[in-house]
Amino acid sequence: MEITQIRVFPVEEEKLKAFVSIVFDDCFVISDIKIIQGNGGLFVSMPSKKRKNGTFRDIAHPLNNETRRKIEDQIIGEFRRVVAESGGDSTTPVRELSNEDQDDAVNGDAHAARDTFKRRDYLEPPFEHPGG
Repeated sequence: MEITQIRVFPVEEEKLKAFVSIVFDDCFVISDIKIIQGNGGLFVSMPSKKRKNGTFRDIAHPLNNETRRKIEDQIIGEFRRVVAESGGDSTTPVRELSNEDQDDAVNGDAHAARDTFKRRDYLEPPFEHPGG
């Protein structure tokens, strides 16, 4: 599977820097991806759902570190391009994942090892849906 489209929707908040949608092979979309400014730099937060106990659980995520890194690199690269085009600062460093972060991320519990941020409901501009 290859990423064939990345849509970045920058926001002006302290920690949340953008919402992102990615399309694989022009036929499968994952939305509600977030770019977060953490203590160690930028990182990608996969779409998640809040549980009854207040914790978050990823609802879509890569199954291995190689795929995670590939997706993150492309998302952050597109974010930097969009920000640079708009005249913003695109030089913010990317946070390196520790071994514990990588284990949590691969197991779908990325929020366990990441900075907390205020979750907001968000409706992004819709993709063209084949069914109308």
